[in-house]
Amino acid sequence: MKATIKPLTQRPAWKALAAHHKQIEKLPLRKLFAEDAKRGRRFTAEAGRLFLDFSKNCITDQTVKLLLQLAGESGLRGKMDAMFSGAKINITENRAVLHVALRAPKDENLPVGGKDVVPEVHAVLDRMAEFSNYVRNGEWKGHTGKRIKNVINIGIGGSDLGPVMAYEALKHYSERSLTFRFISNVDGTDFLEAVRDLDPAETLFIISSKTFTTLETMTNAQSARDWLLAGLGGEVKAVAKHFVAVSANAEKVSAFGIDTANMFGFWDWVGGRYSMDSAIGLSTMLAVGPDHFRAMLAGFHAMDEHFRTAPFEKNLPVLMGLLSVWNNDFLGAQTVAVLPYEQYLKRFPAYLQQLTMESNGKHVTLDGKKVNYQTGPVYWGEPGTNGQHSFYQLIHQGTRLIPCDWAVTTTFYWRMFLRRPRRWPLAKLPPRSKPKAHRTGWCRIAFLRATVRPTSSSLTDSRRRFSANSSGFTNIAFSRRARFGTLIRLTNGVSSWARCSRNELSPNWNAKHRRISNTTVQRTT
Repeated sequence: MKATIKPLTQRPAWKALAAHHKQIEKLPLRKLFAEDAKRGRRFTAEAGRLFLDFSKNCITDQTVKLLLQLAGESGLRGKMDAMFSGAKINITENRAVLHVALRAPKDENLPVGGKDVVPEVHAVLDRMAEFSNYVRNGEWKGHTGKRIKNVINIGIGGSDLGPVMAYEALKHYSERSLTFRFISNVDGTDFLEAVRDLDPAETLFIISSKTFTTLETMTNAQSARDWLLAGLGGEVKAVAKHFVAVSANAEKVSAFGIDTANMFGFWDWVGGRYSMDSAIGLSTMLAVGPDHFRAMLAGFHAMDEHFRTAPFEKNLPVLMGLLSVWNNDFLGAQTVAVLPYEQYLKRFPAYLQQLTMESNGKHVTLDGKKVNYQTGPVYWGEPGTNGQHSFYQLIHQGTRLIPCDWAVTTTFYWRMFLRRPRRWPLAKLPPRSKPKAHRTGWCRIAFLRATVRPTSSSLTDSRRRFSANSSGFTNIAFSRRARFGTLIRLTNGVSSWARCSRNELSPNWNAKHRRISNTTVQRTT
């Protein structure tokens, strides 16, 4: 890990990229497409059922070549191998960074300190599955003998954002006889609004805190305990039937009144923002069931393997990380708008905010030296069609360069209930950004001409596609951080960049689709 690598801005590829940027910064994207009819097919990559098109970024073949060279000069492959081997790449805490073990199959071997951690992971998963089935089928009864109908997860940061995002994304598979709510804000209104219409006798709380000392979480947990006891006659023994814990602190859990048999643990090599597929995901498993949860883990693992084995020129997370460096450090883009065209992914932007910005929120290198480059953009966003009636005006006609991540699904569950054209949501995408050819339940995106500014899109479809999408982000921030040489963290998912311009649309498209031309993003001068 301590091989002699030059500071980032002194590496040959970085200097070459700086010179290259000056050569192409005013080159119209429309001209790039006009001169290269195969651009829309060449600048693509796929993994499983995810398809990434990055052809509408302000890049050329030389840009990609130099970015890949930068990854090589930064020792990215070696750092990836170190992570997957269980090496302690988190040098500030002297820990491994091995959340990939959380979704490893039973027959894999992933050592930490010479010990294979996969059996421990699956032991916890099996306990989670047993408990989830117990609650879902009504065998778990509350203190008064009533079955549990309400599940409330209390946590903050990674103990909240991941579970909330996963629950919303996989709601189609959720058990609708159960009500799920999430409390994170220490502002008391968050708690009061979550429980105001619930019966304490039918409510189960999951307290998610590795140390069981997190101020906001334990404040809300105490409020939940007081609320429960007030509603059940003050019998302290009722706590054990209505509270479970996701924690590593058995002493604190027991002192709270929770039976440690109902404590689900995880390990110090799991960072909070990467923990949604650990026991922190207990609320997710309760909602969708063990089988669907394991299907989600299989999607995570598929993306992990793609990240680990695919050549960089076809590696979705690596490419997205490299494009992030290009857009942020050379094109000067300060933010990234995450715009999922799928209501189920409405909490994905908030999830990515922590995942990427906590990972890349550093200003010193591993050697403690202050950086002289940008370490990461600000992430923000909303579901796409909502954003079109909110902030797209500034993105489209303002003065800032704003890359956008567009995530599109092609399985529309609402079609079983609503009579709407299947392709209507896809029509909200920029021109030529719509799926063309079907494949086993999903659609490939085809960009055929220069109708928009730099863009890339990812397609997700149900459990495995969702989890691979999230898991790919496991690796984008790692790719970026490994190049920078600052604190290495991993993020999860595959997203997309979009900057488009109505000025670059063909006249025919403008005439036919003027009503949705505000989906375009960055004006070209």
